[in-house]
Amino acid sequence: MNKRALLFRLGAVLVLIAIAACMMVIGRGHTIYLDNKTLEYEGTEYKAYYRATLYGPDGEKISRLNARERGMTTNIGQSFSITVGIIEQKDADEVMQTIALKLPYNMDGIIVNIPGYLAGLPQEAWMSEFVATPSEAELQEEAPADGEDVLAGAEF
Repeated sequence: MNKRALLFRLGAVLVLIAIAACMMVIGRGHTIYLDNKTLEYEGTEYKAYYRATLYGPDGEKISRLNARERGMTTNIGQSFSITVGIIEQKDADEVMQTIALKLPYNMDGIIVNIPGYLAGLPQEAWMSEFVATPSEAELQEEAPADGEDVLAGAEF
């Protein structure tokens, strides 16, 4: 193989690596769960709002959350912004607040507690990673029954 062909191949590989690196940062998708739940932090309780309405960047209504409910949205990229219409108690006026975050790269499912965020608490108080817990049926499916030979039918 001559020098010129080798240079073209190395150049193509470098371009593909650069594109892949950019897509990892730019095109990273996140599922964001927004909680309207009471949060306790350092002995202080931050009450859930009577109602929180989530609006997307273009003003469209995404979800309406009553107290103790969770909404979900997806986001592409590392920055996230959403407008939340807050009604603190029944028959009160809606107050608009904006939630703007830099999303951590290492989390796929991110839970944001709305009352904690809007109270100005530190990130570790209102942000956590969503970890799905298996249902009882899934757990029973995986576990062998008492007395059942785990290796029965296995080929060696």
